[in-house]
This record gives sequence, structure tokens and C-alpha cells, in this order.
Amino acid sequence: MAGVTSALPSPDFARYQAWVERGMAAKMGYLTDRRADVRSDPRNLLASAQSILCLGKLYHTDQPLSTSRPGQPWISRYAWGRDYHDVLREGMQTVVERLKSLADFEYKLCVDTAPLLERSYARAAGLGWIGKNTCLINQEQGSWFFLGEILISIPLEPDAPPPDRCGTCRRCIEACPTAAIVNGEIDSRACISYLTIELKGPIPQELRPGIGNQVFGCDICQDVCPWNHRAPFTTEPAFEPRQPAADPERLSYLSPDEIRLIFHDSPVSRSRYTGFLRNVATVMGNLKREEFRKPLEHLSRSPDPIVKEHALWSLAQLDSPGGDVD
Repeated sequence: MAGVTSALPSPDFARYQAWVERGMAAKMGYLTDRRADVRSDPRNLLASAQSILCLGKLYHTDQPLSTSRPGQPWISRYAWGRDYHDVLREGMQTVVERLKSLADFEYKLCVDTAPLLERSYARAAGLGWIGKNTCLINQEQGSWFFLGEILISIPLEPDAPPPDRCGTCRRCIEACPTAAIVNGEIDSRACISYLTIELKGPIPQELRPGIGNQVFGCDICQDVCPWNHRAPFTTEPAFEPRQPAADPERLSYLSPDEIRLIFHDSPVSRSRYTGFLRNVATVMGNLKREEFRKPLEHLSRSPDPIVKEHALWSLAQLDSPGGDVD
């Protein structure tokens, strides 16, 4: 999936600034520091840029959705295979080499780590509309795809954005366990993906029950989206699932090196060792199974105060009404 738009400032930048100013970026410094202003104009990344080639690559596979496995500790769908940053850059470099055989130009590859309003430019390039859950949605392919951009120093004929087709649907809003979707925006302070990936400290206690079975990231707003019900599957071998679910009992006892070996080329490594164990402990408390008592007791002796505190919280959940007494 590909489209073209002009390398000019996006009208969405003002909305992005307002979102940041309301504190909705939480503690994600890369969204609020000097890099925030870089997003005002793609030419801050490549001074000679005239066009943006926006690309979308499917990662959807024929595996169950997280909403169909509420009792199973879950890892977000996008992190099941190889790290998409590497896969996308490899593919984008191939595209550049083919284009270079036709014309000479300067270029810059961007994945989601670049300070660029990629969904805004992808919408302008005709790849889809931005849904109420803030995901880019394509009418034929749904929202299970990664975005990448190639800034190019030559003019290309731009495409046009599609109409918004969410209509009156509110399924994503109503399904979000932590009510993080507010007026078509994500309040990162309540978003499960932020809490389990980006947040470096303790998860606020009032939000922990809403984490449910999500060990890393969250797909709920995409799982319930009607446009994903018939979404096609990827043909990219790198995205074939290796870690769709997590075994919290086993993970609780692994060393940093062992965790690193399992997830060495996966986006899961982004949460760091202690952050990952914090998530594992939280999920075990939410699932309230007696079989999790021993691993939680083990984590409660962790030298890391955050892991320890979450393990103790989860042990208290096992002892609360509704816990597993088998």
C-alpha cells in the first residue's frame, strides 16, 4: 500500500501541539522536547524534500484476537514477529534503489521513531482515514499495518485523502478498559500501550485492573473495529507469530539475559527487563489464579522496588474476593 503527498507542514500540527499542551503525551519526552517542533515541517528532516512517499505494510495474521482470549496473558499483535523497524527499513531501501534507477534524488527513510506526523501524511497520501481510536484505517485492509515514509527531493504527483468512514460507530471508545479514547484523541496517561511499554515507573493503582491480561501493548480498540473483521493477512514471513501469548510463571524466573535472548529482535525489548516484569506481575494479579502465587512471591523479593511493589499488589488481589481458590 503506497501513496504520495507533498512535503509541506501538516495542518494537524496545531492539533498535535494542543494535545501535548494538555498533558496527553504523558511522560514521553520524545514527543514533548525539542523534537516536537521538528514535527512542524518534514523539511526539518530533509531540507530538499518535496514529496513524501507513504507506505503501509500489513502485519495481521490468522491468529486469535486478544478479545477472544481474556484469560490468557497477551502480547500485542504488532510485537509477535521481528522488529518492524528493521523490516520496514529493509523494504523501503529496496524501493529507493528501484526509484534511483529512474531518477537521481536525495532521500530520508522514516519509520515511527522519526519526528514526523506520519498518520497525518499517510491520510493525505490516501492510505486511509484516522479513526476514533487514532489508528489509520484503510477501507480494504483495516488498520493492522505499519507505516513508513520516504522523504524525496523531487516532486511527485500527490494523491488525495479518503473520506472518514467511522460514522457513528463507537465500538473502540466503549471497549477501551481504561477510557483512554477521548474526543477522537488518545490520553496516553490512561492508555494500556503507554502504561505497559513507555511508562518507566509504577502503573497507577487505579489503572492496574484495566490492564487486564495485556502484558505488552494493547490491541483492544483494533480488535473490535468493524473495518478489521475482514482484514487480509500479511505475506511477510518476518511477521509470523512467535510470541502471541506470554507464560507469566516462566517469565517471572528468567534473568535479564534470558529475557533478552527470547525477545532480542522483537519490539518487546522496548519495555526493558524491570518494566516487563512489572507488567507480568500486574497481569497475574488481574487474572487472580492461585497458580500465580509462587511466581508472585518470587517477584515480591525482587531488588527492584517497582517490580516488588506490583508483585505485592497482585498478591493482595489473589487474596481479595473473586480470587481463584482452586
